[in-house]
Amino acid sequence: MQTIDRAMQVIKVLAGNETKKWCSITELSKECDLPVSTMHRLLQSMKSHGLIQQEPELKLYSMGNTWLEYGLQMYDTFDFVGLIRPEMEKLMHEAEESVYFSKPIGLESLVVERIDCSHNPIRIYDQLGIRIPLHIGAANKVMLAHMPQKESLLIVNSLVPSEEKEAYFQLLRKIRKQGYGESQGERTPGTSAVAAPLFNQMNELIGALSIGYVNYNITEERQRLLIEKVIEYGMRITTKLKNKS
Repeated sequence: MQTIDRAMQVIKVLAGNETKKWCSITELSKECDLPVSTMHRLLQSMKSHGLIQQEPELKLYSMGNTWLEYGLQMYDTFDFVGLIRPEMEKLMHEAEESVYFSKPIGLESLVVERIDCSHNPIRIYDQLGIRIPLHIGAANKVMLAHMPQKESLLIVNSLVPSEEKEAYFQLLRKIRKQGYGESQGERTPGTSAVAAPLFNQMNELIGALSIGYVNYNITEERQRLLIEKVIEYGMRITTKLKNKS
């Protein structure tokens, strides 16, 4: 178990820095608080399984292709190719904004898919695979609002300050009633998002569909259109998932 924990420490360091994808063994040793000798043995083992790769000349390390291989296999199990992604592409063309699919994982959400509008020069960009605390953002709030009450309560109690909980629960009740969530500048100033929940055949929450956009000079009419579209496509995807054979 110790080896697995240490390997995951390495991966978190390599995956956690968006501006620097390659690290030296010295940097990894420092970040993971391990001796260089121990780190060397660990890296060699991880390299043999394709979990990391090494740049031969500079001797720097980055994540290996095994993560991509398994990620693509998992991607197929989420009904993306046949059901979800085509609807996301249609929504992107109608909304002319970036469209996202997020899944809840513990106290966080994972951005699993993003489709950008190619002719929109201003894009809201959230990296695929990024983890976001589950109480922040439109997609996360709409997922919390539609989770089983016991599960939602545990998450809110873990993430939201005590003095803000009552107002937050009121917000979740409102989101559940109206069927969509909104956020304004919670992670990036000047940006907003609207989101709708997605459910499977057994009416279990599987994630959220969201539209991210720059809120500078946006009209009420435009905002209402984005809300209507994310609700419409959320329902379309849910219907497809429930009716699949």
